[in-house]
Amino acid sequence: MEQLTRFALGIEYDGRNFCGWQTQPNGCALQNHLERALAEVHGAPLPTITAGRTDAGVHAVAQVVHFDARNYRPEHAWVFGTNSRLPSGMSVLWAKIMPADFHARFGAVERTYRYVLLNQAVRPALLAGRVGWIHGELDEALMQQAATWLIGEQDFSAFRAAECQARSPMRDLRAVRIWRHGTCVQFEFRANAFLHHQVRNMVGALVWVGLRRRPPEWIGELLLARDRTRAAATFAADGLYLADVRYDARYALPKRSDLGPLAFFPSPE
Repeated sequence: MEQLTRFALGIEYDGRNFCGWQTQPNGCALQNHLERALAEVHGAPLPTITAGRTDAGVHAVAQVVHFDARNYRPEHAWVFGTNSRLPSGMSVLWAKIMPADFHARFGAVERTYRYVLLNQAVRPALLAGRVGWIHGELDEALMQQAATWLIGEQDFSAFRAAECQARSPMRDLRAVRIWRHGTCVQFEFRANAFLHHQVRNMVGALVWVGLRRRPPEWIGELLLARDRTRAAATFAADGLYLADVRYDARYALPKRSDLGPLAFFPSPE
């Protein structure tokens, strides 16, 4: 029987110059670029499985993938050899040999997304594409009050994209944090998993509450109605980051404590 070695990689990327994670026929996706680079290091095609298939324009500081290599390479070769073949805006941070039962997608027990929103009168220039932007004054206390309706295991059909392929709209949203630092408002969502566009749709609805277009309890009404057409528009991908993916502690995956580019946007701690 052929001997295969399972590896996991930690990856960060700036999603602006890619058409999302999932492989595309024209080769523009992050997965296309990664698999081409890995194939050169490996000497043969190398399909990958990812923790989360982010949309076009969405960034990541802690994406995780796994693959099964027929030709063994040391961990540092997967990092430096792959990075030398990747386009700018995408980097492998670490590589680790994993047990055969590790699965980047199905083994993830929790995922965290952060949305960084610039709340000021004029649009950003230096941070364009790296943050969302809204010019109306936001009331973060109202948004935090509204966010309490989102907590728990429930049907998120009202925040699910029409093209979402998930079998069930049920998700367990375990925590929502909203905080302001100067003109920057951040939203952090932690759940077992997310539906297509769920985070961007929740941010859009919370922003409507923050602008006082809707009361906080409107979020609860949306959840009960389970009707996407009654909610706010999908917010821009610009400020969305996959910030963390957690697995069983026995896998001992490397942790990124500095959160990479998110270190520029302070947390409340």
